[in-house]
Amino acid sequence: MGAHRASGRRGRKAGVYPVIAALLWALTAVVGAPSVSAAQTTTGPSRASNGSFADLAEKLLPAVVNISTSQAAPQRAPGQRPEVPQFPPGSPFEDFFRDFFDRQQQQDQPQRKATSLGSGFIIDAKNGYVVTNNHVVQDADEITVILQDDTNIKAELVGKDSKTDVALLKIKTSHPLVAVPFGDSDAMRVGDWVLAIGNPFGLGGSVTAGIISARQRNIDAGPYDDFLQTDASINRGNSGGPMFNLNGEVIGINTAIFSPSGGSVGIGFAIPANLAKQVVAQLKEFGKTKRGWLGVRIQAVTPEIAESLGLPAHKGALVASLTPDGPAAKAGILAGDIVTKFDGKEIGEMRRLPRVVAETAIDKAVPVEIWRKGKAQTLQVKVGELEAAEEQGLLAAGPEDKAPKDKTPAQKPTESLGLKFTAITPDLRQQYEIKPDMKGVVVTDVQANSAAAEKGLKAGDVIIEVGQEEVRKPEDVTAKVQKAKEQSKKSILLLVDRKGDLRFVAIPLS
Repeated sequence: MGAHRASGRRGRKAGVYPVIAALLWALTAVVGAPSVSAAQTTTGPSRASNGSFADLAEKLLPAVVNISTSQAAPQRAPGQRPEVPQFPPGSPFEDFFRDFFDRQQQQDQPQRKATSLGSGFIIDAKNGYVVTNNHVVQDADEITVILQDDTNIKAELVGKDSKTDVALLKIKTSHPLVAVPFGDSDAMRVGDWVLAIGNPFGLGGSVTAGIISARQRNIDAGPYDDFLQTDASINRGNSGGPMFNLNGEVIGINTAIFSPSGGSVGIGFAIPANLAKQVVAQLKEFGKTKRGWLGVRIQAVTPEIAESLGLPAHKGALVASLTPDGPAAKAGILAGDIVTKFDGKEIGEMRRLPRVVAETAIDKAVPVEIWRKGKAQTLQVKVGELEAAEEQGLLAAGPEDKAPKDKTPAQKPTESLGLKFTAITPDLRQQYEIKPDMKGVVVTDVQANSAAAEKGLKAGDVIIEVGQEEVRKPEDVTAKVQKAKEQSKKSILLLVDRKGDLRFVAIPLS
């Protein structure tokens, strides 16, 4: 059971590969809504006086489109024969299958195409811009937009973004189009009514209604997860369709469902309009996204980490490491700092920081409030560009280091915190693949059922800092642990490296 995308795929007979089909079924109800004037909008969170959504649905349906994509199936090279099933030597079946494949190869077979279905909505009637999901049009050789009156129009892919699963298409036609505006998704509250109009199972213009069930859902679909959850029915073929408020504004793009079978069970997810419309604007202007970049790797602030750093509440994003010469490093941000505000926006939890940074204008100088060594301070950071950093390889792992040269003799492991650790020796560097320039102490054993084991520490981890102070030998670790106990601290913060992956771990002292 899990979250699945909801674009439909045709080209196989019903009943074939039901398990695979169920896994591929995904969500996203498609709704298209014409621009509605102020005089036409409703002002209260209620239905029409007769208890019907009919008037609203009638206005929105013309802006909803079905999207059909096709992709050429791979062909065998000329003269290439399919693999013949293995049979015992001399078996009559061996000759039968070889003759059969030879006859098939002699026939001119047309190239087969895999076809998928999805939904979308028109946001600009004059210029023919259509919004859908990236996974609906991904790898498509041909994209067709189908209007409510079954008019088929070939579409051009303007741009797509896999991180948010948003794509922008453009169609050229003399056919009159109706567009719908984006609304304010942040204004939506749990319990508000929503409408979804889409193309479930290829049926075309289907209207469903429900409520906002939850906000800010993280389903591990991407780095900017902030989904709206709804119980409006959305199924296979609905991907890319809009979710509307009662003013006829798009407040979400339906994109995934949580289901054991691939069908709707009342748990669907939509990309918030406030996130999508920024991506759409960039795709329209540049053909790709241009996101802000800070140059940090972050992790969540747990209650233990907050206590060990003297932070009044467990909020913010803990900086685990920085990109050398990245925006954060240039501004003076250090590993171990906790970002609590970015450009005036509160960072209540770790996953909010990437989205806030991404939405910030490139090259803009912004104030960043951090918590460092028991007090808050503010630094000015000039925001970089994420895509440029990716192209330059600044986010990738560095090259392999040369062989170690140190001659540190082996020592008897020291025990503390449920750990055994010792100085780094050449043998240990080789055994645990520790980089030559890595300093600290290496963990050689973790006591079962200890707090360290519960926090995921393993043999081969290198302890670099204890209590935000560097350690070079085992005695440094034991001394700092003892000092923390004397100060009646409940936990102590370790900076640990595991094969180049840095993270902070708070170990309880009780």
